[in-house]
Amino acid sequence: MDILYVTSEAAPFAASGGLGDVMGALPQAVKAASPEDNVSVILPYYKKKVPEKLSSTFRFVTEFRFKYVWRDAYVGIYTTDLGGVTYYFVDNEQYFLRPDLYGQFDDGERFAYFSMAVVEFLIKTGKVPDVLHANDWQSALTVVYLRTKYARVDALRRVKTVYTIHNIEYQGKYDPAILGDIFGLDELYRPVVEYDGCINLMKGAIVVADRVTTVSPNYACELRQAYFAFGLQHVINANGHKLSGIINGIDTTYFSPDKGGEIVQPYSLSDVWEGKAKNKAALQNELGLPVRRDVPLVVMITRLARAKGVDLLTCILDELLCSDLQFVILGTGDADYEQTLKEIEGRHSGRMRALIKFDRALSKRLYASADLFLMPSRTEPCGLAQMIACSYGTVPVVRAVGGLYDTIIPYGQENANGFVFNNYNAHELLFRVKDALSLYRNPEEWGKLIAGAMKTDFTWDRSAKKYLSLYRGL
Repeated sequence: MDILYVTSEAAPFAASGGLGDVMGALPQAVKAASPEDNVSVILPYYKKKVPEKLSSTFRFVTEFRFKYVWRDAYVGIYTTDLGGVTYYFVDNEQYFLRPDLYGQFDDGERFAYFSMAVVEFLIKTGKVPDVLHANDWQSALTVVYLRTKYARVDALRRVKTVYTIHNIEYQGKYDPAILGDIFGLDELYRPVVEYDGCINLMKGAIVVADRVTTVSPNYACELRQAYFAFGLQHVINANGHKLSGIINGIDTTYFSPDKGGEIVQPYSLSDVWEGKAKNKAALQNELGLPVRRDVPLVVMITRLARAKGVDLLTCILDELLCSDLQFVILGTGDADYEQTLKEIEGRHSGRMRALIKFDRALSKRLYASADLFLMPSRTEPCGLAQMIACSYGTVPVVRAVGGLYDTIIPYGQENANGFVFNNYNAHELLFRVKDALSLYRNPEEWGKLIAGAMKTDFTWDRSAKKYLSLYRGL
């Protein structure tokens, strides 16, 4: 079986968030689970983002031109191999030699070009997969083009398509007037992509894909409801027969306390107490907090946005900091939240640090040092941070939503690995954190919870096998 993943980002080449992490790990896991299958990934060549040590391994494959609507568009294709997976890179400096992956004025055109270039690449090279797996709105048009613009190309008719929704909030919405000039679609196909008065690329992919997946079973259920679906609930329900949820995993090689790397003291479950204590002391010293082994360290690593529950946190943080604890938050986002958190830090400078930045190495030190990890999300398709926290023996406190519901088993139940609250309510969050802090004073019970967290299987192995089953079913 030949499987091709189409994505706008993939670690370690270029990644800005969860999509990049998933597309960096899932193809590798699928290949490991089924070595006889051919697994490949295609993404844009972001020359300003790919580390030089990786780009130096790239090999030129081919170049060609194709008619992108009224433009004569250039495509260069480069390739490299990593972990048995073949990676292809679509080179066009006009579209991808940019300072950032997204947020450009012409994102619609950039990713329409990319999607069409992918299909043209398949035709011109004959590298036609059995399964094409597209991800989020940026590559949604590859699925749409296969079933509309290129539907009569004999070589492509056998391709089966899977489309994954990583976050339904970002759908690729555009003015209906640019259907032809930007997206290259005939008026005949307007009903495929038009929805609620605009072009909606995600909607188009959901409608025409053979299978639709999302990143956790609970999120797949939630998307049938208006609260979670951001207007697409009717489309989801109409296509519910082909929707399934498969939980993400994490890279347990990179996120592993016994591997060391960015953390001061590597450790495992057998020496978790001493390991975390040494990492905590080093972090406290680094951040200018009182170096105390006995004080619980509470951490939150997040994008500072309402969807992540930051509004709940800011409501109760002053009250929480009256307890004997230390709190560190790492992330960037909404300017109002950034300012509010700095103001709260100013009132509790001996107990809190608001680190308004993105720092991957520091995040690992926080995971390794912390006792509690907060994730009070309003919505959370899957979530990776709660899994990473568990792998470091840092007990998560989460809201029962999306993938958080699927991955965190509340204290008091068998195989518990964290604390869970149900309603989107600031004081419900506060009371659950206080429950956790109370248990922290009981080393025997806390040790059992740490063990439950660290023993939870968050590898990609099971998820990869479920995707393989889905592909083979097609």
